Amino acid sequence: MFTLITGASSGIGYELAYQYAKNGHDLILTARSTDKLVYLKSELQKLYKVQIEVFTCDLSLKNSAHQLYSEIKQRGLNINGLVNNAGFGDLVEFEKSDLNKALDMIQLNITTLTELTHLFMKELIHHAPSKILNVASVASFLPGPLMAVYYATKAYVLSFSDAIHTELKNKNVSVTALCPGPTISGFQEKANYSNSSLIEKIKFPTSKKVAEYGYKKTMQGESIAIYGVSNKIMIFMTRLLPRSIVSKIVHALQKKRQT
Repeated sequence: MFTLITGASSGIGYELAYQYAKNGHDLILTARSTDKLVYLKSELQKLYKVQIEVFTCDLSLKNSAHQLYSEIKQRGLNINGLVNNAGFGDLVEFEKSDLNKALDMIQLNITTLTELTHLFMKELIHHAPSKILNVASVASFLPGPLMAVYYATKAYVLSFSDAIHTELKNKNVSVTALCPGPTISGFQEKANYSNSSLIEKIKFPTSKKVAEYGYKKTMQGESIAIYGVSNKIMIFMTRLLPRSIVSKIVHALQKKRQT
């Protein structure tokens, strides 16, 4: 049995691959970069006795989930673990955003995640106990001015994960939504965070720490895993405030990351 990890070539996905391999899971790794996947496979197999298959795939493209599923089945591989990690954001006013980029974000962060989960669902139930880990965000709980589409996609991931966790509970399949805050992962560069000095001053957790936490909570069958005490406090406090106030606070924080 394999665990499929999307977006495995960098950041949290890369570190999750190490966590799963370290704990004896055979892996199917996918990302856009063949070179990075081959390197990761080589490094993992130097350290751990696990079988690893790699598939190069751009999951932001329509029908890519179906293509990946078909290729995995053609190799005769079965899974009892699914990690939907691939995703990206964009720090920009919605009015000034690139619509095609926003639609690619929705395709990757929402549509592909949903498709892969559905395509592998019968298999995950058949090979239970099975584990699904969907990488959400603390953004899942908040409105996100200047990252409106990204925050909305992560709200979907949280709601979707929480709902199907309940549906699948009596079928021995757990679904965990991992909700990290800002993390040292390369996400900031891809999302166009221009204020690098601010990012350097803030001590964000490493991708490794988040991956360790995410793996642990997934194996424990937790439905929602919020990384870090400060993030848990922040989410609790925002629930006590009017949503309009929370939106203004997020807007102010995002503007600092732009300038």
